[in-house]
Amino acid sequence: MASPISGGYSGSGSGSEGDPQQHIMDQRKRKRMQSNRESARRSRMRKQQHLDSLISQADELKKENSQISTSIGITTELYLNIESDNAILRAQMSELTNRLNSLNDIINYMNSSMSTTTNHHFLAAAAHEAQETHFNDCGFMDPWNSLPANHPIMDMLMY
Repeated sequence: MASPISGGYSGSGSGSEGDPQQHIMDQRKRKRMQSNRESARRSRMRKQQHLDSLISQADELKKENSQISTSIGITTELYLNIESDNAILRAQMSELTNRLNSLNDIINYMNSSMSTTTNHHFLAAAAHEAQETHFNDCGFMDPWNSLPANHPIMDMLMY
């Protein structure tokens, strides 16, 4: 009472080993599944290689960033030291300019108001006073209290 529709040969069953078409379809299915597994495995490997590459690149960038930060720190420190030295040099230049202007004012005053004899007397007194070096509060020589005797300006005034 087995009818051909309900029993042995229906075409829809996967258990019939005698059907060559079914066997070919099963074989193709197994091949496709194996191919998909291989493709997925290759995809995972590529993904892992890409991830490893990104991690390596991130490590290199971190190292480079650290080197650049160190370089910036050193450069900033050097800049600040040079800026400090420049400020000191500017202050010294200003002080020396003021001293030079003061000495030129003294020379002009002496040339306009004193005779040669009076100048000689003034120079002798200045030479005596110059033996003691006077400094102002900033550590610079005070031009009003210190006139060195061997200074070229003094030599000019003596003649």
